[in-house]
Amino acid sequence: MKKLYPDLSDARVYERIKALKAQLGSDLSIMAHYYQRDDVVRFADFQGDSLELAHCATDAESACHIVFCGVMFMSETAAMLCKPGTLVLQPVTAAGCTMADMADAENVAVAWNALQRVWPGDVIPITYQNANASVKAFVGRNGGAVCTSANSERIFRWAFAQRGHILFLPDENLSTNTAYAMGIPPEQVGTWDPFNPPDPATLKDNRVVVWKGHCYVHTVFSSQDIARARSAHPDAQVVVHPECRPEVVQLADKVGSTSTIIRVVQQAAPGSVTFIGTEWHLVYRLARQHPDRLVLPLRRSTCGTMSMTTARHLLASLESIVAGEPQGVVQVDEQTAHDARLALDRMLEVI
Repeated sequence: MKKLYPDLSDARVYERIKALKAQLGSDLSIMAHYYQRDDVVRFADFQGDSLELAHCATDAESACHIVFCGVMFMSETAAMLCKPGTLVLQPVTAAGCTMADMADAENVAVAWNALQRVWPGDVIPITYQNANASVKAFVGRNGGAVCTSANSERIFRWAFAQRGHILFLPDENLSTNTAYAMGIPPEQVGTWDPFNPPDPATLKDNRVVVWKGHCYVHTVFSSQDIARARSAHPDAQVVVHPECRPEVVQLADKVGSTSTIIRVVQQAAPGSVTFIGTEWHLVYRLARQHPDRLVLPLRRSTCGTMSMTTARHLLASLESIVAGEPQGVVQVDEQTAHDARLALDRMLEVI
């Protein structure tokens, strides 16, 4: 890949970003997900998980430009929730999410129609935030809501108050782990594989049907990783993200979103040992921020698309704004945005 600004040192890139931030002032808001590189996060006005950044986009009253350092489904959400007239830019528009791409609105409609025949009027769609705008729009049109890893159980409880059954998109691990945490037994959790759809009649006794999708960053963690960690440090605590496989979640001491993981490390005692099962950039940052305690990854697992954005890409975005020719503007068509906002607003109302 061609290097941006090859004649500029990293130090000079950082200086120019700082200068452009000062020049743009309150007209600019830089948002970064926790999984971004350190050289990007250091310039963020707001950093957070998907839920926190959704709130930030909603609350960004003064900003005319939001530069969103994350992946496309997050930037789409920001574009749909920010005030009218605000431009959302993503420094690397090719940064998508493989899990989000595992569900598209057309295949979701096939599953939905099949389940409607099993439970007429008694199934509700729920989508993880890690889904593309068209899937969120489908969910919004059909009475459902978005959830994040931080609020999935609350959204499940809301959904069951509306209907008897849930179709969850697109992460089978988060949804399965949430169902188990609520006491729903495995025999009441079914799977919809869009590439090999089941006979809908075989799902009739299920309360939750989960889409067969996953996050490759989190599915690499294994029970063997936890066993090795505890063998090396018997007194260590193990904290994992709920996108991990159920067998990993069941062995962990604590399970939670990135914000929860951060709080666990912050509250850990000096001299303690914490193993974390989530994206490596966050684990590495937490280890540096808390040198008086040992923070270790269960194994190094990196999100390739989160890693695509660098400080040089951020600089290019800021320079395009100052030049009056913003690049990487994220746009969602009006009807899709309207329907997706229904699902997003339901989430924000519930929490």
